[in-house]
Amino acid sequence: MIIAAAQFTPVPGNIEANAARMASLVTEAAARGAGLVVFAELALTQYDLPAIAADPRLTVAPDDPRLEPVRQACRAAGVAAVVNAPGRAAADGAGPTIASFVLGPDGALLTRYDKRHLFGAENDLFVPGTADGRFTLGGIRFALATCYDTGCAEVAARAAADGCRVFLASSFHGSADRVARYADLAAEHGLHVVLANGAGVGSAGRGCGLSGTWLPTGEREAAAGGGTRTAPDGGAELVLSDVRDRITLMADPAVAAIPVKECGEPLLDVRSAAPALVVSGLKAETDDAGGTGDEGDEAPEDGAYARLREGVLRRLLAAQASLPDGLRLQFVEGYRPPALQRRYFEEYTHELRAAHPGWDAARLHSAASRYVSPPDIAPHSAGGAVDVTLVTADGGEVDMGTPINASPEESAGGCYTGAPGLSPAARANRRVLSAALAAAGLVNYPTEWWHWSYGDRYWALMTGADHALYGPKEPA
Repeated sequence: MIIAAAQFTPVPGNIEANAARMASLVTEAAARGAGLVVFAELALTQYDLPAIAADPRLTVAPDDPRLEPVRQACRAAGVAAVVNAPGRAAADGAGPTIASFVLGPDGALLTRYDKRHLFGAENDLFVPGTADGRFTLGGIRFALATCYDTGCAEVAARAAADGCRVFLASSFHGSADRVARYADLAAEHGLHVVLANGAGVGSAGRGCGLSGTWLPTGEREAAAGGGTRTAPDGGAELVLSDVRDRITLMADPAVAAIPVKECGEPLLDVRSAAPALVVSGLKAETDDAGGTGDEGDEAPEDGAYARLREGVLRRLLAAQASLPDGLRLQFVEGYRPPALQRRYFEEYTHELRAAHPGWDAARLHSAASRYVSPPDIAPHSAGGAVDVTLVTADGGEVDMGTPINASPEESAGGCYTGAPGLSPAARANRRVLSAALAAAGLVNYPTEWWHWSYGDRYWALMTGADHALYGPKEPA
């Protein structure tokens, strides 16, 4: 996934103008391959505390109609956004907060985070939040923080201990020295840090801009300019960062730690149970990613690949019904017997070992899981995963950027759902596929745009479910 830190000079007190600017930046970021855009502290109104105190209309709720341009831009582009604003009280009797509203790729609210550590005059106007900001998107667990939160070491420490990989900060700093401290935060806690910093003049002085990103080593990856420009576009800049290496992989211990409470749903043959689905005639000798088999071979006679759990199939049909006219889903592979899964994993691990003789066993295991799930937790072997693509109404190919089952090596990373460098058509088609399947309740394995699942351990971890519904099944 590509993340964009968005920096611009807000129009003081003009929510409509600033929301329109945010929508424009979301659209621009999406065109550059971003899947998430982060805005600075109080960017919806500018950091002007006296103005906010004087005008109750400058506080907003997540469903405020003035945020509709941002929601529409998120839906149209399939991009999420972190919008920081004076938040209307979440509970009766409480005061306003400095709130981050995380809008998902469908424009709906994913989560709300209220700044926990207020600074100076903020205490006279706002009340502190009490909950840590967390959300999961694209297989990555994110932590949220707002400005002074980042100066409190326990905030980043809790984020790292809670399994967060990327730390998103919406801030209004006035000095380059304060921005430079994010390098220490990243290195100390092993977090990939993304800062959207304020620009223009606020009640605390001038925001210095310099939005940027830091690697978990503390190395500064990218930076925007200072916040002193007064260009007609508000000095807007986008700083992009590729965080694909922060994806939670199938080999992560957190996946294996999810308990399974087998629900007993049967495996159904999609060819007879769902004739509305187009079933590929290609042999699915691939993992959740595949690629170790000859795609020209005929499908196995027992048809194991064409089976899915009943709940997954029901959701797949719902996704197909939501597709735009002229497009259909093409089913490529579902269930995979555990023995076959083990063979694929061992074969791909052997390929990686030959290509990287210096890698230790742990690194090989992790790298292999980008493309073939470890046998003990594989969603395909639970009947909960499906490899699927789009075709035209008459079965013609649709540009998805890479062939289905292309490995990371074969595709130069293009197999990742949020890979940069895709053609506009491929990016749009992946967005259509993702929107339909996600709305139906399936989750994507972000190293493979074609792999979606429901009810398995990875699905449970990504959705916050306390257990998986499906465990591995042996062939009948």
